[in-house]
Amino acid sequence: QVQLVESGGGLAQAGGSLRLSCAASGSIFSINAMSWYRQAPGKQRELVAVITSGGSTNYADSVKGRFTISRDNAKNTVYLEMNSLKSEDTAVYYCHVHGFSDSMRYYDYWGQGTQVTVSS
Repeated sequence: QVQLVESGGGLAQAGGSLRLSCAASGSIFSINAMSWYRQAPGKQRELVAVITSGGSTNYADSVKGRFTISRDNAKNTVYLEMNSLKSEDTAVYYCHVHGFSDSMRYYDYWGQGTQVTVSS
């Protein structure tokens, strides 16, 4: 079993910044990719950013140059630094991780979601 705890969401003004964190714990042998998704009201969940175990990153075009994903492997934690926020960044943000448990079983988990609201 793997648990994910997200934090850092909240209210920000347009042009401001927020930092999201997602800490994984439990029966973890390895974590492969760690990702952030978001879902705005009435829209489908979309990938925001992903970081592989080797540190390679990829971003949605809408956030390139404004958001930065990083991870601390020692803490099993992924971060999303969000700068130059826009009203269209308003959404519930979810972290997602997958990898292998201590018993070498593949796992795939989502965080509970954290609300990010950007006021214009």
